[in-house]
Amino acid sequence: MRLELNNEWAVGARIGGGGFGAVFEAKSTAGDNAAVKLVPKDPGTEREMLFTNLDGVRNVVPIIDSGEHENQWALVMPRAEKSLRDHLTEHGRLSLNEAVVALSDVAEALADLKDREIVHRDLKPENILLLGGRWCLADFGIARYAEATTAQRTFKFHGTLAYMAPERWNNQRATSASDIYALGVLAYELLEGRTPFTGPYEHDYQDQHLHGTLPPLTNAPPLLAALITECLYKGPQARPAASNVLARLGQIPVAALSGGLAALAQANQGAVARQAEEDRRASAHATEADRRKALLEAAETSFSFIADAFLSTLTTAAPSAQVRKGNQGGWTVRINDAQLTLSGPRETASGIWSITSTPAPFDVIASATLALKVSPNYHGYEGRSHSLWYSDAQTEDQYQWFETAFMDTPLRPTRRTVEPFALDPDHDSRGAISSVMTMHQVAWPFIPLVQAATDRLAHPSQMPERSPQGSWRR
Repeated sequence: MRLELNNEWAVGARIGGGGFGAVFEAKSTAGDNAAVKLVPKDPGTEREMLFTNLDGVRNVVPIIDSGEHENQWALVMPRAEKSLRDHLTEHGRLSLNEAVVALSDVAEALADLKDREIVHRDLKPENILLLGGRWCLADFGIARYAEATTAQRTFKFHGTLAYMAPERWNNQRATSASDIYALGVLAYELLEGRTPFTGPYEHDYQDQHLHGTLPPLTNAPPLLAALITECLYKGPQARPAASNVLARLGQIPVAALSGGLAALAQANQGAVARQAEEDRRASAHATEADRRKALLEAAETSFSFIADAFLSTLTTAAPSAQVRKGNQGGWTVRINDAQLTLSGPRETASGIWSITSTPAPFDVIASATLALKVSPNYHGYEGRSHSLWYSDAQTEDQYQWFETAFMDTPLRPTRRTVEPFALDPDHDSRGAISSVMTMHQVAWPFIPLVQAATDRLAHPSQMPERSPQGSWRR
């Protein structure tokens, strides 16, 4: 068979399937090898033609020619070496380094697709092809633009059952977080040799994705196991963004941790697994209470990693420090006359934070406090404290821990021994972030905790120390 598109192609033997069509080997009149996908013109299948131009998106298989042939859509692509499924069939589960490379390639593609507001919706090894030494994403047959209105035929529930996110089983719209869930399933499969949920029937998959416990990861180091577990959270808002996944994949150590750090990382992995077990219960119903519960569990899991990593860094630098563990992962470290205290996370009641007459600019799920206390100087200054809030302060529905701090308004004649100071998410702090003059102001910008500089705890020379303007949504 010959195809007359922008170029002429000779179509050969079938080499596979993809989405709603079949894939055949092809050769141009110039002798270039390629693959052509033929998709029957069934209602809704024209959506695949929307994604023929993805210039600027890394690690996707490009469409080099396209058009129509009789009652079919035709898409011509470079001939890939093999699919990731073929590679798994040939080699079995992957080594750590090889898995991280493949996952990083896919995460790059997902990060760029999110910037273009494109959701793939069918991420799996069959749709990941080795091309030019990179693992590239292919088959956008059921992809959608994230902000597109619902069409009569959107193939909303199409996909591969083993990789479908909980929200899709609840008949909710797929988002980039749904692709992250599929990436978590893929990561599990690359390292363990099987997907975490194995069906075998559709109702089995539905129950497993909505309520099932994630089986332990036996072949992943703790940092990677924690990342995969976060990708597989039942609540989509708690999953990391593709850019965050990509950055953390780049930090997976090649050599295994040892000694106390290895034990600490192993303990963290266990904490994540326990939190994931609780998180699974939050996906049964899409109610506000269930949503907040899932996010609180995610906040506590994330906090435990941050608190343990922070403590490990401190005790490594100062092994003679006195350490006292507190509640819910908090601790106190004393070095000479200085004492640094991190409280455990506390749930924020939505009614306390919100004001019915004026909607809160962002949501807060939990809070904690980081406080440094020193011997009072001749002015009576005793130290400072900062607020840690798990919220979507900067991007709607993207929750993470932020560091900030507060001060009294300059019009208020007060003198505090602790400055700046922490506030819980309540009426006072709600006023501080409003546009109305109140008793308190923000003294420190909202900074994602992974970027927060904990070595800046010192007597402030001015207030606010750093301009907080523009660091939270209004």
